Amino acid sequence: MRRRLLSSMLLVAVIAVLLLGVPLGVVVVRLIHDEAATELHSEATRLLIGVEYAISQEQSIDPKQLEKNYPDRYIQVFVQGVAPIAAGTAPPAHRQMTEEARSENGYVRVSQDAAQVQQGVRARLVLIVALILASLGVAVGLAIVTSLRLTLPLQDLARIAERLGSGDARPSRHRYGIPELDRVAQVLDRSAVRIADLLGREREFATDASHQLRTPLTGLSMRLEEIVAAAGEPAIVREEGEAAIVQVERLTAVIDELLAAARRQRHAQAEAIDVDQVLDQQVTEWEPAFRRAQRSIKLVGSRGMRALATTGGLSQAVATLLENSLQHGGGTVTITTTSTEKSVVIEVADQGPGIPEELGARVFERNVSGAGGTGLGLTLARSIVAADGGRLELIKRRPATFAIFLRHAEDDGRYRVVSGPA
Repeated sequence: MRRRLLSSMLLVAVIAVLLLGVPLGVVVVRLIHDEAATELHSEATRLLIGVEYAISQEQSIDPKQLEKNYPDRYIQVFVQGVAPIAAGTAPPAHRQMTEEARSENGYVRVSQDAAQVQQGVRARLVLIVALILASLGVAVGLAIVTSLRLTLPLQDLARIAERLGSGDARPSRHRYGIPELDRVAQVLDRSAVRIADLLGREREFATDASHQLRTPLTGLSMRLEEIVAAAGEPAIVREEGEAAIVQVERLTAVIDELLAAARRQRHAQAEAIDVDQVLDQQVTEWEPAFRRAQRSIKLVGSRGMRALATTGGLSQAVATLLENSLQHGGGTVTITTTSTEKSVVIEVADQGPGIPEELGARVFERNVSGAGGTGLGLTLARSIVAADGGRLELIKRRPATFAIFLRHAEDDGRYRVVSGPA
């Protein structure tokens, strides 16, 4: 591109210089010839006036004096009463420039060698050619500077675009002092920010999906282990098989939840659900794991409550709290359900050492974990509950007690718990 731009600018410069230089040269040549002819005619007129005056005063005309007064001229005088006079050296006929002045008494003819005029013409033309070459040199310099100023930013923009295409979505913040290129750079920077945001969301979605799928897969694995362990007892196999089917259905629901979250549609899916049914199902799923850890789950509180949520979302949130208690807590896990004027409250507490003070305020932050975990479970659980219009809070650090606040099924919007993500 630089070569094409440079050649185009040079071509334009050459055409412009030729369009100006050639007519200028022609005009200069004509002016020099006209000036020489005018000068000769003026000299002839002066000579004629001087000769006539000398004759009227009866003075003699000295050819040597004329030659001295008009060097490099050949002078011929033809006036009545005076013999023809010739002064100077006659130039060659093919190079002779002649002008004459006439009156009633005669005429005077003045000639010069045209070579003298041609020498002046050549000197002027050499000057014009020098100016043309200087102009072309300036044009070449400007073309090189301009081509570099345009092509280097374009090459830089091409590198930035290639970097964006390879996944490096860092804004360059480069500006070039050219409005059009600066606008392109700004668009690329905005695109880089958007691409970085999209890539970040995709990575978060992949991480969230893997974490949310891990919990139901863990439950399904526990059921399959129970089936294998009780292979000789058909009743237990049947019971565990039915529980495994429930886990598969829950896994399908989690996948649906993830797809809905990816499409930003979960807000429209909250509906009146039976809280007891969700909690009973979670207790049934997690009892084998707690039993192997020589721990237990206890469900207490008000029964028969209905709340606005999604079955899959609430199941995932409760499962996350139970899994965290299994991994990091201790003793009996108590799930307490209560109802207040504004909310249906589900508390999950255990008898473990609780949450360290330094993590208490950051327990819901992404990638924050106090025991080598992923740091995603509570973050996702809080976002899932918030998407259903509820709230997940840590209400007590020691022992660790979490509470899920949901809207009543008959809530008309007056006591909306949250209006956005927690």
